[in-house]
Amino acid sequence: MPLTKLDTTAALIVIDLQKGIVGLPTVHPTGEIVARSAQLARAFRERSLPVVLVNVTGAAPGRTDAGPRKFSFPPDWTELVPELEQQPSDYIVTKQRVGAFIGTSLDDYLRQRGVTQVFLTGVATTAGVESTARSAYDHGYNVVLVVDAMTDRDADAHRRSVEKIFPRLGETDTTANVLKLITDF
Repeated sequence: MPLTKLDTTAALIVIDLQKGIVGLPTVHPTGEIVARSAQLARAFRERSLPVVLVNVTGAAPGRTDAGPRKFSFPPDWTELVPELEQQPSDYIVTKQRVGAFIGTSLDDYLRQRGVTQVFLTGVATTAGVESTARSAYDHGYNVVLVVDAMTDRDADAHRRSVEKIFPRLGETDTTANVLKLITDF
């Protein structure tokens, strides 16, 4: 469902647009995802609305069917891509889990600023974005998923999240529509 209303205090949360991830093969070109996320970040900053930039530096402990993670990150793997034009006012969340809420101070940061609505973009749709959306919904935020500003490695999984999961967690819309609403705000 398209975005119906921009809350007075909304925040943009950009998930895992970092050097080690944007180069991976995805369904949609990550350059386009980065560009749309950067447009949204600029618009939010221009209206003094919070921008949260998230990166991932590891994995949660625990066993999985996929087996132990034996990956050594290159030195710049966790660095946010420069196209996001990180500003001193941006809040940086470094996570060790799939979602951006568990094990971080994200909820405290948003509550201290009176945020009631969060807009999500980034990679991967079915992992970091969906997990963060689920937590945001569970924390009581109005969730907006900017579906043309996210991508995944698997087309079917991406489509399932966008069409089946996200409508249960919030509103879905496009970058152009969100920018229009923010510009008119």
